[in-house]
Amino acid sequence: MPREIAETLPHLPERPGVYLYRDREGHVIYVGKASSLRDRVRSYWNASSSLEPRKRRLLEEAATVETIVTHDPLEALILEANLIKLHRPRYNVRLRDDKQYPWLRIDLQEEWPRLELVRKRSDDGARYFGPYADAGALKAVLPTIRQAFPYRSCSDRRLRQGPPPCLYYHIGRCSAPCAGYVSREDYHAMVRGLVQFLSGQDDALVKDLRRQMEAKAAELKFEEAARLRDRLRSLERIRSEQKAVLRSTAHRDVVAVAAEEDLAAACVFFVRQGEVEGQETFLLSVGAESEEQAILRSFLQQYYGEGSTVPREILCPVDLEEREELEAFLSRLRGSKVHLRHPRRGEARRLVELVQENARVRLLQEKWRRDRSRQKGEEAASQLQEVLDLPAPPGRIECFDISHTGGNQAVGAMTVWQEGTLAPSQYRRFRIQGPITPGDDPAAMREVLHRRFRRALESREGHLPPGEGEGWARLPDLLLLDGGEGQLSAGLEVLRGLGLSIPIAALSEEREALHLPGRSPLLLPREAPALHLLQQLRDEAHRFGLGYHQKLRSKKAFHSLLDEIPGIGPKRKRALIHQFGSVRALVEAGPEALEALPGFPRSLAEKVYRYLVEEVSEEM
Repeated sequence: MPREIAETLPHLPERPGVYLYRDREGHVIYVGKASSLRDRVRSYWNASSSLEPRKRRLLEEAATVETIVTHDPLEALILEANLIKLHRPRYNVRLRDDKQYPWLRIDLQEEWPRLELVRKRSDDGARYFGPYADAGALKAVLPTIRQAFPYRSCSDRRLRQGPPPCLYYHIGRCSAPCAGYVSREDYHAMVRGLVQFLSGQDDALVKDLRRQMEAKAAELKFEEAARLRDRLRSLERIRSEQKAVLRSTAHRDVVAVAAEEDLAAACVFFVRQGEVEGQETFLLSVGAESEEQAILRSFLQQYYGEGSTVPREILCPVDLEEREELEAFLSRLRGSKVHLRHPRRGEARRLVELVQENARVRLLQEKWRRDRSRQKGEEAASQLQEVLDLPAPPGRIECFDISHTGGNQAVGAMTVWQEGTLAPSQYRRFRIQGPITPGDDPAAMREVLHRRFRRALESREGHLPPGEGEGWARLPDLLLLDGGEGQLSAGLEVLRGLGLSIPIAALSEEREALHLPGRSPLLLPREAPALHLLQQLRDEAHRFGLGYHQKLRSKKAFHSLLDEIPGIGPKRKRALIHQFGSVRALVEAGPEALEALPGFPRSLAEKVYRYLVEEVSEEM
């Protein structure tokens, strides 16, 4: 036991709270909560010899422990969730798929409410629906929703300016409250129908719309009846094509996990109106806690704590310890009572078992994929050792590529293969600084390699700030360059200049020839695992570098187009570039978003928008 922890243990409070283990560098490696901090932290060390391997590794790395006292266990649970989200400790159970799914937001307190797509849920009193795992499908269905519910999307400033209405009114996607074409009563009735639909109560909504349509027709108000008919058709189309995308927020979720070794999978079924309307599966990194209860509790805490809509009832495969605390935590997120249930019989139990089976299937699929990838990687690495005369199979390969258009906006990309798999967290991008003759790829490659390996040397010598050198310090066992003899010579020049001895090769797309120092180009069999690995890494560098290059090129093109528009000076140009970044982003945002910026009156906003729309249409 580290001396600092031994000295701390007798003085730990017998109070509820959160404890944090830190390693020798001060990084938080584990966050836990306890009803009694003293008893919980002591229990680790009193039974350290009987702990499972991951918990023993945690204690071996722990150098200090610190505690935060809370008023009650619920407060400790909330604080634990926040600290895990902040520090991402490697020994905690963590959601590996942590991207921000989109939400639909509507503030019913506004005079004229509007539906917005946002990436983060806030505690601002608005109604949120989601999150939606398929962002593309959600964006595709939104225009149809606007046909059924023609809500406004413009800014408050545009709304106050009044008529004439914008293009959305003329194509049937806005009821034009700005022009007074809809009463506030009718607009709010439409918004209530939208909320009803997004909440999953679409059957009642369809019946109500059909009743209204028949009533208008009976009154010979055929134009109003036709509008209601069109709304009904739009709703039917959404229900038939996108029901899984717009799952409702009512009823219950069914959640289960499956774990093995350092990996776990979680599955969530969404049960709406008695039917399963969709599911999501997640992979989790298992830390020091490997029991099903601990993994399930951590998943519920993170999944719902990070923004997913909390249902009224959640079914689980086990009767969770500290259930009341977790229910209180979820109830606070939802704003009303949430029940965690462990059904033991009947249809609910069979549904839970089905979700458990789905979680196990997802876990087995990921294990098979990971084992297969590792096996293929080991086979490819052994083959590379043989054909390249390496002292051992390479454990880390770095690949570099240069992207540009006619020599302009040149960038370099570094991708990494490590221990049998691609390592995206270690990819790096380089903006060529020059001076370099446009199109001189070997010169650009020299600059990129020199910057990469100079940082490695600086990291080893301790010249980089703490934490910054971690991604640069380890040298590759094989250096792969995209290109032929020119890039190979550039790479050798850099390595010799820095005094480094690293095996190096260049893969040219012509015949997929492998260029090696002092040897004739080598052609590996097309089915060779070694060639497949090198191609995969090279193609990944192409993709990674091209994405960065296109981003820079788009910004430059946007910058140049703005120079051509009368009335756009340096200040307004900077505002547009900062807000949108590209022509296409501005066009997709619409004229209202442009008009909402300070210093952009309506006339100028429309002129800029029309000009850029024409540029985009010419590109297409």
